[in-house]
Amino acid sequence: MKTDASGTSMVETVFFDPLGENTPVEAWQALCDEAVDPNPFFNPSFLQPFLRNMSARNIRLLALRERPTGRWLMAAPIRRCPAGLVLPVAMVWTTEYSPLGTPLMSPQADDEQVKTFVNTAAGGAGILAVPFLPMASGVAMRLTNLENMNVAKTARFERASHAGGDEGEKQLEDAFKGKRRKEMRRLLRRLEDHGTVNLSSVTGARTRECFEQFLELEASGWKGREETALGSNPQTAAFSRGVIASCAHSDKIRIDELRAGDSLIASLVSFVDGGCVFSWKIAFDEGYARYSPGAQLVLHTFRENLAQSGFWYADSLAVPGHSMIEPLWRGRLEIGTMLLASQPLGDLKNSLCAADMAFERKLRRVARTIRAKLKS
Repeated sequence: MKTDASGTSMVETVFFDPLGENTPVEAWQALCDEAVDPNPFFNPSFLQPFLRNMSARNIRLLALRERPTGRWLMAAPIRRCPAGLVLPVAMVWTTEYSPLGTPLMSPQADDEQVKTFVNTAAGGAGILAVPFLPMASGVAMRLTNLENMNVAKTARFERASHAGGDEGEKQLEDAFKGKRRKEMRRLLRRLEDHGTVNLSSVTGARTRECFEQFLELEASGWKGREETALGSNPQTAAFSRGVIASCAHSDKIRIDELRAGDSLIASLVSFVDGGCVFSWKIAFDEGYARYSPGAQLVLHTFRENLAQSGFWYADSLAVPGHSMIEPLWRGRLEIGTMLLASQPLGDLKNSLCAADMAFERKLRRVARTIRAKLKS
């Protein structure tokens, strides 16, 4: 435990075991509910089921809290690992199942308290890496403007999103007009040959039943054949069911569905948090591919998001250049890794870390190319 006095209030930084009995889950959840930028993957409803089932090691939950009240002001799961191939750093935890690294930050946290959190997280390495961070987010802006902190941004890319309000309505109008509108409506009429078409959204307790159907649908397609579907192994199946069960009672999960008669044609699982929607997993019946079921459902999700009270943006969580969602969700979120290093030698630390990460990414691209050639 490390303590620090900041302003008129005493604060302390504490590392918790996210699964430990002494971890104050109520304080953790309260911070999630008021965070400047929501991150559903750092919510106990997601992080705890993941860590119980996925054999994640060396993940500690760092919290900065007020000593008199116990109120949490910042939190994030932290791990120690190489930035790329060599250089050891502290890194905010992310995975392929949780591609969002935004630390939880209370609106009441001041700059000195934020610096205390960053320096504690960085530890002996003196550098903290925050991967998959939306660069225009409130948290990113706060971190960028910290005094006496060297900040570098690397591994930047854009992924599909859409806005709320008038901007979102304009994005939807631009995506669904002309030839695309005519063709999508024609395909939906053709799908009626297989039964009454129904586009719906499910929240609450029913999401548990709908998620079981999603697992079956996902396993029936290419992800099942390549054994990357959530239901392909007991660990991912147990973790994902645990997440749905934890979130269902609080309406933080929504499952959008496309059905024709009694058949589930497409299903999209999204997290709903703080006026934002994070589209997590999508699956569709490949036997109906000619009707563009994924695109039909993504457009429905777009409309459903815009109709949600207090909604302000949606993050697709999709890889850059996704052929199905990028033409439909016209907004773009710039995502990157932020490196924070305290002085002295902050510039040098960040430069070495960025170079190490870039070299690893290059090797991964080469490896993917080799694997693709071997399969062809």
